[in-house]
Amino acid sequence: MSKHLGAPRRHALALAVGLTFASAAAFAQDAPPAAAAPAAGEAKTLDALMVTAQRKVERAKDVPVALTTVDREKLHVLGSGGGDIRFLSGRLPSLNIESSFGRAFPRFYIRGLGNTDFDLNASQPVSLVYDDIVLENPLLKGFPVFDLENVELLRGPQGTLFGRNTPAGVVKFESAKPTRELEGYGQISYGTYGTTNFEGAISGPLSQNWSGRASAMFQRRDDWVDNTNPNARSNKKLEGYDESALRLQLQYDGSDTFHALFNVHARRLNGTARLFRAMLFKKGTNDLFDGFDVDKVGIDGRNFQHLKTFGASAKLSWDLSNELTLYSITGYETADSLSRGDIDGGVGAMFLPGGSTPAGIPFTAESADGLPDHRQWTQEFRLESNYTGPFNWQAGLFYFDEDITVDSLNYDTLGGGVQAGHAQQKQRNKAWAVFGSAEYALTERFKLRGGLRYTQDKKNFAASVLQSAPFGAPVSGPFKVNTDVDDVSWDISGVFQATDTVNLYARVAKGFRAPSIQGRLLFQTPPQPSVADAEKVISYEAGVKADLFDKRARLGVALFRYNVDNQQINAVGGALNQTILLNADKTVGQGVEVDFDAYVTDNLMVTFGASYNDTKIKDANLFVAPCGGGCTVTDPLVVRNGQTLAAIDGNPLPQAPKWVYNLTARYSVPLANGNEFYVFTDWAYRSEVNFFLYESKEFRGKALTEGGLRVGYMWDNGRYDVAVYGRNILDQVRAVGGIDFNNLVGFVNDPRIVGVEFKAQF
Repeated sequence: MSKHLGAPRRHALALAVGLTFASAAAFAQDAPPAAAAPAAGEAKTLDALMVTAQRKVERAKDVPVALTTVDREKLHVLGSGGGDIRFLSGRLPSLNIESSFGRAFPRFYIRGLGNTDFDLNASQPVSLVYDDIVLENPLLKGFPVFDLENVELLRGPQGTLFGRNTPAGVVKFESAKPTRELEGYGQISYGTYGTTNFEGAISGPLSQNWSGRASAMFQRRDDWVDNTNPNARSNKKLEGYDESALRLQLQYDGSDTFHALFNVHARRLNGTARLFRAMLFKKGTNDLFDGFDVDKVGIDGRNFQHLKTFGASAKLSWDLSNELTLYSITGYETADSLSRGDIDGGVGAMFLPGGSTPAGIPFTAESADGLPDHRQWTQEFRLESNYTGPFNWQAGLFYFDEDITVDSLNYDTLGGGVQAGHAQQKQRNKAWAVFGSAEYALTERFKLRGGLRYTQDKKNFAASVLQSAPFGAPVSGPFKVNTDVDDVSWDISGVFQATDTVNLYARVAKGFRAPSIQGRLLFQTPPQPSVADAEKVISYEAGVKADLFDKRARLGVALFRYNVDNQQINAVGGALNQTILLNADKTVGQGVEVDFDAYVTDNLMVTFGASYNDTKIKDANLFVAPCGGGCTVTDPLVVRNGQTLAAIDGNPLPQAPKWVYNLTARYSVPLANGNEFYVFTDWAYRSEVNFFLYESKEFRGKALTEGGLRVGYMWDNGRYDVAVYGRNILDQVRAVGGIDFNNLVGFVNDPRIVGVEFKAQF
């Protein structure tokens, strides 16, 4: 048994209490109402939850997949403090999101499966689908969350309907669509550190057949961290940003048989890159160093981040008959970025007169990553049946074409910050697939589903060292790698309607992730790209979905286990100062997830989510380079070819918390004339996480609890809303990631933000 396998009793107790409550609710659903219960028709109930998890609109209860949704109000509350997409982390069971790039490059983990790779060419096993367009590059995945209808988290694999790089699952965003009635909203808020948010939309008819929707957002925060280095070249203050995004949609509904939706969107981000902090951890512990002040840092390198993205899509549909609909979905995306940071997180180096600040930095490190050239095309054709009988199906073709150039740049901090190293990667990725899915109702209460997808994926890759870095690789290349794989994904599931309000389901699914290629060559001697072969995962899942207490509550429980063969993992940094792709022979994961929503009273709405994930790497012959900055490694160490390596067999996956809890509660006090006073609070907890593949005392993030509070007043039947809000109200500061090749560098979560907001709708 792994040394981290035993869960703390408080987590087991909390999850047991949740499951016991849910089970009691399920058994109690048919009990007669208490005498004091409201009369029929007066009590508030939950509307049927409709989702598009299987590429069509249906009740979530009928979908044989573990899924969680987030509605518009909750999205609005969670993002009120200027947070980027990472505010969803821990707000849904089994979901973690982190980034060493700040707002630009989120890394997603579902049930522990993810990718810690920070390269701009990295692939992830979690796919992000925005308005039916897959966003493959990690920079595209950080598109701002605004004017959305909902978010759906689909646990994986999702290879049949969503494609190759979805073994962990899909996060699916759906924008609010144009309307035939004139409507809109505007909201503005201001808070701590000059945090300013503006968001608005206007929607309505443009002509007899056309309607449109324009939505925009702007977020800004002042630089609020003081750079204590008196000789800093720039960046006297840090951690500020300004970000804006725009979405325009046109919808055509002038025909009974043809419909069209066109979408154009763009994003611009300027600000500080991720702020790294030298010697963040006390040696031998994961405590922050004595005297740590989140408002202060001392660095001698430059720090900035620029990002622009643009995209457009067209979704067309033809009703070929009363029973068949043809869809065409075309998407184009492009990104341009440059992010530069002081990676050593301090001032100077040990070999200089006077040493370094803080003491112990062996050498300076200042680098940048850029995406000067990127574009992505996708095309899907899908035919869907609409039969009234027991059998229905959908089938389609999908094409993906991505062209990308990545720059990796090194700078001489001690020489005035001049460029001192440049490596470049170029990759063309083409993939196509044919897929089909069908469902058949064997009886009125039992329905079977199944699907197949054949995918072919090709990558043509080349990497070169264009300018040699000190102590790095010589000018060389191009080093070329080509991959060409095909694979079949599949799933089979069944849904049984046990009662009129309770559904049971079971699912087995197989998915895969295409090979990945890594070419960060500046400090690899001899320079050579690394390649990770395709990974394959099989998942087994069973669960229950129920409407309880006369539809005043909704419950979902899922049990799962998965096995990954050849999992792609990334050895980041380490004493070798390299980023290397590897394949683990096998990885296993298992756990349970709970989603529960309820009207406790007509004025109190509560949601609760919980998950337990136990992950383990199983490869007795897998070794990685441990930290290069004096951390305390707890894994067995071996020496091979003169290098000290750590054995990671039996370790949990990085950034994979065992326990995640989330809770929201909204209490309202109705007032005269349709006015309302309300209080909304939300809480998210995740247990400890490893930052890297190996285990050490320092690079293990402590448990993190973040809470939010919103107190507001609505009037004119909800048209106007004024509120005060707080995010991370406990002001809990935790290390959420690290860099291990130089010294005990880490970075922390966002600070407490308190502000006021006004919203108007029409």
